[in-house]
Parts: sequence; structure tokens; C-alpha cells
Amino acid sequence: MNLRPLERGDAMESRTTIGWVFAMQLASVTMIWMFVLGISFWIIHLLRLSRELNDIPSGSLAISMLAIPVFLLGASVLTYVFVGLRRGRDPLGGSEGDVEET
Repeated sequence: MNLRPLERGDAMESRTTIGWVFAMQLASVTMIWMFVLGISFWIIHLLRLSRELNDIPSGSLAISMLAIPVFLLGASVLTYVFVGLRRGRDPLGGSEGDVEET
């Protein structure tokens, strides 16, 4: 644990790092939701296509019943983790319970 007092340059560097991390987290959450929604719409399209072609939809139906909830759950957990990590943080990156000793 670093006990030296924060200097102005340290605070700016910390904010820049936190901004970079937040941007990467936001990009990750956005990409996973785009992926999940894309896969879900694609599977739904396959189900409709199999119905139009009078195909047996059992394979498509079984895959969709398993894949869509699993992908949605994974994206939800990732979003929950990133939101939970951001909650309770001060702008310099410490949590509310941290107390600096001088």
C-alpha cells in the first residue's frame, strides 16, 4: 500500500488510467451485448427459415432454447460485474471505505 500523499500529477495520471479502464469496460460490455443480440436474432431467423422451408425445427429449436438464455445470462453477468465494480468508487479510484493514513 502506497502511503505517500498524492500529488497533482499522480491524481491526473490516476484519472487518465481510470478513464482508460472505464472506456475498455464500456467497449467490452457494448461488444458482448452486440454479439449476444446478433446471435439471438440469427437463431430466431434460422427458426423462421426452417419453418418456411417446412424443415423439422427440432435441432434449431433445441439449440435456440439452450443458446439464447446462456448468451443472455453471460452478457448479464458481465454487465453486472462491470457495473458493480464501478459502484462505490471515488474519482481517484479508491473505494468509499478506504482511509488513507498520513
